[in-house]
Amino acid sequence: MSRDGLTFGWFLPTSGDTTCLGDPAARIPQSSSVFDEIVEAVDNGGFKYLLMPVNATCWEATVVASYYAARTQNVAPLVALRSGYCNPTLAAKMFATLDQMSGGRLCINLIAGISDDDTRADGIMDSKKVRYEKMDEEVEIMKKLWAASGSIDHQGKHYTVSQAIEPKPLQQPFPPFFLGGGSDYALEISAKHSTVHLFWGDKPEVIKTKIEDIRKRAARYERRDDIQFGMRLQIICRDTEEEAWNEAYRLIEGSTKFNLANNRLGANAVEGIRKTSEANRRVWDLLEESGQEMKIHPHLWTGISTVRAGAGIAVVGSPKQVANTLDEFVDAGCSSFCLSGYPHAEAARIFSSKVMPHFENRLSAGLPRAA
Repeated sequence: MSRDGLTFGWFLPTSGDTTCLGDPAARIPQSSSVFDEIVEAVDNGGFKYLLMPVNATCWEATVVASYYAARTQNVAPLVALRSGYCNPTLAAKMFATLDQMSGGRLCINLIAGISDDDTRADGIMDSKKVRYEKMDEEVEIMKKLWAASGSIDHQGKHYTVSQAIEPKPLQQPFPPFFLGGGSDYALEISAKHSTVHLFWGDKPEVIKTKIEDIRKRAARYERRDDIQFGMRLQIICRDTEEEAWNEAYRLIEGSTKFNLANNRLGANAVEGIRKTSEANRRVWDLLEESGQEMKIHPHLWTGISTVRAGAGIAVVGSPKQVANTLDEFVDAGCSSFCLSGYPHAEAARIFSSKVMPHFENRLSAGLPRAA
C-alpha cells in the first residue's frame, strides 16, 4: 500500500462555528467574514478541497462553493449533493459549468440525508432506500451526460432523460465523487461510483477491514483498484499532548449529552438519526464503548460525538502524535483526510503549519482522480 499521494481537505462550517460546543454564548454565527477567514487559511494552507455541508441551518452549498471558487487559487470546493433535491440534468450542467469556470477545482460529495425526519421536513418524502436508488441513478445520468457527444437515452426507475448538455467537465472523465456512509446501500453505491469513500472516525484496524469489504464490492464493477479511501475526522492539536487533551475536554465543557449543537432539533433529533443512519449509530456506539475518558485509541477521542451528529471522532495530541495517528489510517489503506476543528480558521492554521510538514514529499499534486 502506497504511503504517498495523500490529500488533505477541510470543512467550512456554514451553519456556524464555536469556541466551545458546550456554551451557547461561544457560538460564532454564520457570516461572510467568518467564512472568508477560514477559506483564506485553507486556500493558503496546502489543503486540496473544502467541504461545503448541507442541512437546514447551512448556507446553500453550491452558491457558497461558486462564490469561493472565484475567490481562491488552490482549493477545490467539495460540494454536497443530496439525492432527490436536484434534477440530475441540471446538476450535471451546474457541476460541469463550475468545473470549467474554476479551472478544474471541483469535487462532489454524495449525500442521502442524515435522517428520514430531516428530509421529510424539507418536503422530500422518499425513504432511505429510495434516496439511495435515486443517488445511484442520478450519478449514472450525470456520467452519461458528461460522456455523450449527443443526446442520451436513460430509462430508469426514477428518471427518464433524453437530453444532451454543454459544457462537459474540465476534469476528465469527470470530477471526483466522495461518499460517506455505513449502510449497505451506501457501501454498494460507493463501490460502484465513488472516487473516495469517506469513513467517519473509527479504529484503524476496523477501517482496514471495511476497506477490504468495499474493495470486494468494487471488484464486481471492475473498480477494485480504482476506488480510494479517506477519513472524516476532527483535529485537536496543541504543542504538547497535555495541552491538547485540556483543550479537548474544555471544548465540550458544560454540554448535555446528545443535545446536538449541529442540528436544529437538538436532542429531539437523536432517535430519528439512530433509526436511519448506520454511520451515526457506529459513532455513538463507539462513544458508549469508550468509557469515562472517551478514548478508543491513545489519540482518538469520542467526546465531540456527545454534542454533534455526524463525524465527531477527533485526533488529539501534539503535532507528531496527530501525524502518527493519521499514518495509522494510511497504513490501513486511506489516502485522503477530510478534517475540521474548532474554531475552524485557527484549527486549519495549526494543522497546516504544524502537522502537514510531517507529510512533506508525500502529498498529491492534485485532487483524487476519478476513474
